[in-house]
Amino acid sequence: MKQRLAVIAAIIGFGCLAQQAVAQTSTSGANTISTAVPFLSIAPDSRAGAMGDAGVATSPDMNSQHWNPAKYAFIESELGVGLSYTPWLRNLVDDINLAYLSGYKKLDDMQTLSASLLYFSLGEITFMDNFGNYQGLQNPNEFAVDVAYTRLLSDQFSGSVALRYIRSDLTGGQLINGVESHAGTSFAADIAFYYRNEIRVNRKESVFSVGVNISNVGNKISYTDGMTKDFIPTNLRLGVAYETELDQYNTLTFAVDLNKLLVPTPTPASIDADGVIVGGGFSQDKSVVGGMFSSFSDAPGGFKEELQEVNISMGLEYWYNRQFALRAGYFYEHENKGNRKFLTAGAGLKLNVFTLDFSYLLPTERNHPLENTLRFSLSFDFEAFSNQRR
Repeated sequence: MKQRLAVIAAIIGFGCLAQQAVAQTSTSGANTISTAVPFLSIAPDSRAGAMGDAGVATSPDMNSQHWNPAKYAFIESELGVGLSYTPWLRNLVDDINLAYLSGYKKLDDMQTLSASLLYFSLGEITFMDNFGNYQGLQNPNEFAVDVAYTRLLSDQFSGSVALRYIRSDLTGGQLINGVESHAGTSFAADIAFYYRNEIRVNRKESVFSVGVNISNVGNKISYTDGMTKDFIPTNLRLGVAYETELDQYNTLTFAVDLNKLLVPTPTPASIDADGVIVGGGFSQDKSVVGGMFSSFSDAPGGFKEELQEVNISMGLEYWYNRQFALRAGYFYEHENKGNRKFLTAGAGLKLNVFTLDFSYLLPTERNHPLENTLRFSLSFDFEAFSNQRR
């Protein structure tokens, strides 16, 4: 019960609670950036999850909607659907789950429509008041629905725009510290680009690709009727990937992503003569656009701290005969910004119609809440299915 409530407390972004938490961490040297609806930042699929969360510049697949919908312009099949499932934080509780459904349809050689549903369930929660009185059972959940339009802008370059609706119901209308709460909602947009160039290196077929995705540009979210509103995880992801064939049966891909939240950095707190924490917290008065631009220069520690806010994802993917894949990766986040550091691994099997993938996450520290995280993905190629029936 205490573990489950701790998970909820870490997710709910009510202003005063978040500011107090940031003030406490700031005085110890850490200055973590927190946002509402952090589930939007979780890698939902097994392929990218096995490559250290690198996915903005890799080759297009069924789950490109999350990483870079502009990649759909270069996907070979006309129609496809992908489904992913992740048991989340299994070291803490046994019924938190993340599910992801995505799909796309090529309208013609130049245009593609795609959509996805990301659903995060926090299981069954028993709510109690400050005096330990039973307040009822709830099933907190969050979800995001989006649709994207992708267009091929040249033979090697594409762009995409996505629109997203976000709903976060963490309390079921319960009173939190005496304040009536409700589900928070937000609308957001993504803008993404993808460059893909097929080249020959040492008489071998290779592909060099670059991707950029500015995601979740949208209004702040609030769980109460008060003035407190929290930023959603507006994010900038840049990446490169290089794919080369070793021979006619074997190919290898290297990918690197750089990731940065485009939200204000918390200001540091101080301790007065009486030992009371003073100041600190988030700049609630900044607009979404103002927060995006200031996020490159508002870190209290200057340029050094700005660099600490950049997460690094590195991934490696090996394919044998385009049918069997092995993957590995590493994710790095600075200790002052969350300290997520983990290794990943996974495999994939591609049949005529179906593609099966799984991944495994192994933190570099013991007793980490993300330890032993598994992801499972299933993709279905409708064009291959139609060709098979002919």
